[in-house]
Amino acid sequence: MTDQLFDSGEVEPEGPGISRAGPDAPLAARMRPVRLDEVVGQDHILAPGTALRGSVEAGRPHSAILYGPPGSGKTTLARIIAATSDGAFEEESAVNAGRPEIRAVIQRAEDRRQHGRRTVLFLDEIHRFNKAQQDALLPAVESGVLTLIGATTENPYFEVNRALISRSQIYELKPLGAPEILTLLERALGDTEHGVAGRVEVNPDALAILADRVSGDARAALSALERLAAAGGEAGVPEVEDALQAQAIAYDKGGDHHYDYISAWIKATRGSDPDASLYYLAVMIEGGEDPRFIARRMVILASEDIGNADPQALAVATSAAAAVDRVGMPEAALNLAQAATYLALAPKSNASYAAINAAREEVRNNGPKLPPAHLRDSHYAGAKELGRGEGYAYPHDVEGGVSSQSLMPEGLEGRRFYEPTRYGFESELARRRDAAARIRGQAPGQDQADQE
Repeated sequence: MTDQLFDSGEVEPEGPGISRAGPDAPLAARMRPVRLDEVVGQDHILAPGTALRGSVEAGRPHSAILYGPPGSGKTTLARIIAATSDGAFEEESAVNAGRPEIRAVIQRAEDRRQHGRRTVLFLDEIHRFNKAQQDALLPAVESGVLTLIGATTENPYFEVNRALISRSQIYELKPLGAPEILTLLERALGDTEHGVAGRVEVNPDALAILADRVSGDARAALSALERLAAAGGEAGVPEVEDALQAQAIAYDKGGDHHYDYISAWIKATRGSDPDASLYYLAVMIEGGEDPRFIARRMVILASEDIGNADPQALAVATSAAAAVDRVGMPEAALNLAQAATYLALAPKSNASYAAINAAREEVRNNGPKLPPAHLRDSHYAGAKELGRGEGYAYPHDVEGGVSSQSLMPEGLEGRRFYEPTRYGFESELARRRDAAARIRGQAPGQDQADQE
């Protein structure tokens, strides 16, 4: 693919069905590509030989959902796909359209089909349609009455009906890299008709900073360049920094970023990298993530990934959660940072996590077994007659505080669920566990397989 809008410096013919935005439109709209070979980036789905490019070039697009972050080119690509089709093109936004509008589109598509003409529907922000609205599209998409091109910033596997997904191809668009953003900025700076050529000169170093700071959002980059052009003259690093102040952090706390960054934070913290843990924490904080959500994940991680290797980790995490409620943001960021670094550097063990999972699996598979009679409740009239509590060996009356009495239900004697590691304080718990097992006549580390 070319990486320039105009190979020869002259305006080339526009794509069928697409008109370039007028001079009063925002720069990002004026510079929107109208042909496939003008698109920058997304080679993984648009390179020669790919299924999507082949269908576009053949003029026979298939139903697809374009999924990616803001400014990655979803709307641009959808319009190009629709424009290359040999059929009619309809465009709706799920923000404004409802079931009546969709029914009207389907009716028009059915009328065209009777005359041998296809219809391509571009539905922007498809994730904003509820289940009933999405279901209304199903029959038309399945029967081929219309070809659906949806665009969404949300993970379609979370937000789009499974039935609609099964009838569409999912294409994930990636954030543009800084070199690709730089190409778009240089394209706009050199375009005398649609761009800002002659209105501003941007220092190369400043332009590189602009390309790097927009998190792959082409629209944000071009909007910042338009603000520079409005000021006119020459622009250096200070002017670019000022133009970028209005740029919000690219973070959607209700969508993919909510899950992706907390996942990255958990894995970085579990991996004992405090700097990576702090970085992902900072992204979430700057993006406006709910600090209570972050604190809850810290409390979970303290038991799931650290456990008794450092019992203090749970106290630190719960204290941070309490501080978030008591102090509030932005100061609570300090409490979260303290907890994040402690959790990252604490010795790690998932023994408690594995133990409760193993115990629950035993119960699910084989049902709950009654405790032995000497452990059952004896605080009611008639309990003695039933043998409840009879023969119970009170540990505090035994030398060392551990009796030799079996405490598991019948058939599970010697079964082990908790296997402490040899890390941190858990090594001491392993020693205690093995000592108690010997008193009960069980070999250290013995599990059910050893019993058998």
